[in-house]
Amino acid sequence: MCKVSLSTFFKFLNEKKEKSSLIEIIEFTRRFGSFTAIENMNLQIRNGIVFGLLGPNGAGKTTTVKTITGAIKPSSGKILINGKDVVQSSIKAKQITGYVPENPSLFNNLTGKEYLTLLGNLYHIAEKVLEEKIDRILTQFELYEKRNEQILSYSKGMTQKLVIASAILHNPEVLILDEPLTGLDAKSSAILKEIIRSFARQGKTVLFSSHILDIVEKLCDEIAILFKGCLLATGTSRDIMEKTGSKTLEEGFIKLTGETDIAKEAADIVAALE
Repeated sequence: MCKVSLSTFFKFLNEKKEKSSLIEIIEFTRRFGSFTAIENMNLQIRNGIVFGLLGPNGAGKTTTVKTITGAIKPSSGKILINGKDVVQSSIKAKQITGYVPENPSLFNNLTGKEYLTLLGNLYHIAEKVLEEKIDRILTQFELYEKRNEQILSYSKGMTQKLVIASAILHNPEVLILDEPLTGLDAKSSAILKEIIRSFARQGKTVLFSSHILDIVEKLCDEIAILFKGCLLATGTSRDIMEKTGSKTLEEGFIKLTGETDIAKEAADIVAALE
């Protein structure tokens, strides 16, 4: 059970008045039957930063992301994007949001260009502008030569690049990424990271969810650590290190999620193989 003191919650409300935030998560809980995936989360994500959602597998990251994007509904509480409730004003919230899911599902019988054209039409991008955007993005991601081939023929990396292209096609105010580097080669990963930084420099909001600590530490301006459905800590990497009395973010993360002798666990696994 996640314990949130009244002082912590009132501090959240006061900070919300002082800072400009585009994503606001207020007393958010999500249950699946008797299982509570996220409990009583309060969080604000400001404009112009890359915000990292960090936690081990099963921490509740994807549940949080899916609820922010409107894919699932909260059991209680609310989530706002630019002041729009993602449940009550879902269309308006989605219009300004780009989303790269952890496990994307595409219309695989379409070609890459047909898929992006379909999405561009849904976002009401003018035809001439849309065609130019699609060609430029596909060229940048080295998909242009494959633009007229069905998606089902694409490799994992090609499919991931197409998903990223679809998320940024309408130049969203909010970019939400759930393990977006999966399957990408080094060049494409570098391009995506620069796109993320560029969005933040433009004053947009980027939410980057991952369980890979090193990437989150290097890429994100602020971090929230989730563990077993609870929000354990928020702040910069330095904030979290100072709060936990740690020399590295990794050390702080381990302390927050439970004191663990990593060397011993690794040695036990190796010993089991002998």
